[in-house]
Amino acid sequence: MAITTTDHSVPHTSTVPANAGEKVELFVREHDGAPSGPPANRKVVLMLHGRSVPVLAGFDLQHTSYGWAKAIAQAGYDVFMMDLQGSGRSPRPRMEDPCNVNPSQQSAVTPPLTGSRTPSYPYVLNNSQSDQDEVSTVVEYICTKRSVSKVAFIGWSAAAFAMGPYAIKHPGRVESLFLLAPIFPPLGPSNPPTLPAPGFPTHVLTRTGLDQAWQKELKCTGQREPGMLDVAWGALMDNDPIGRTWGKIDSSGHPAGASRYRNFVSWGWNKTTAGQGGVLGGSVPALIVHGEHDQTANTTPPNPNPALDFHVPALYDAITGTHKLLVTMKCAGHSMPWESQHKNLHNLSKHWLQHTRVDGKTEGRFEMDQNGNISPAP
Repeated sequence: MAITTTDHSVPHTSTVPANAGEKVELFVREHDGAPSGPPANRKVVLMLHGRSVPVLAGFDLQHTSYGWAKAIAQAGYDVFMMDLQGSGRSPRPRMEDPCNVNPSQQSAVTPPLTGSRTPSYPYVLNNSQSDQDEVSTVVEYICTKRSVSKVAFIGWSAAAFAMGPYAIKHPGRVESLFLLAPIFPPLGPSNPPTLPAPGFPTHVLTRTGLDQAWQKELKCTGQREPGMLDVAWGALMDNDPIGRTWGKIDSSGHPAGASRYRNFVSWGWNKTTAGQGGVLGGSVPALIVHGEHDQTANTTPPNPNPALDFHVPALYDAITGTHKLLVTMKCAGHSMPWESQHKNLHNLSKHWLQHTRVDGKTEGRFEMDQNGNISPAP
């Protein structure tokens, strides 16, 4: 099926404290595989990235069969992907200055930084409300542009902090919710802190750091194809023209590179708020997917800080509606879109978008093996 690709610049009035009130443009890429016909008949999907991986590196990876968004578009959907501010190709306020990097990570951006520096903007960049405001702007843009009233959500990792609460507050705009490896603190805060919260705006990820974190979750033979570390790191660098110029210079004169990602503060996403009004699992069917070896969305050992103690199955338990499913993917970790289970992940998401069921069921816990076979979880 032919796919039409369009990059959109979506106008938005920022509510990020660092540039509040400024007119910005949010980056959105569209892969339209919807068949011709009345625009109102289109099935529209919005995909949102997590904390450290911009949307194109996560959902539009230009490598063999790994392009998740295109796989969905080829099934006949009109797929949009967005970057929140502080990530990918959307604006990155206060993030150009290397001294605004997490002080514990500043050695990764030396040069251009020289020595330890205090952040020139000593605050966290984004927050739960600013993220939801940006999702809302993009949803309204899509609904107007494509003449639809609802959008199906697909989010990876920390996307849950924005997509989950948004769906609860605006169920009339959300057709269904598919969350991969959702970050969910059951005992996390319900109320916002004083904003802007003290801290720093920018974290950085190095190639070594990416490999070390990924290696901890590689438990199966063939879980990650050879060369995928370089593919994933290349995609991160392609989406960070400033960060890729930072870091130690190697023998060939090239910088090591650092993938910048936003520091944000979250609230309103816990075992109490996830069940509010019976929306999730009610008017908004919910599918939760995670890898059996995911130690990022399932903190091991438990974190003593409730805001940083994450449990995917606890989200399934917290959802009070009955149209909810939990699928554990065998031989997979938090980086599943970059792992060998990616095709089964694509197929599961397409099946969900069409049927909002798993194995013919609308409720329950399941497992999916490496051949794509579904069975009830023990």
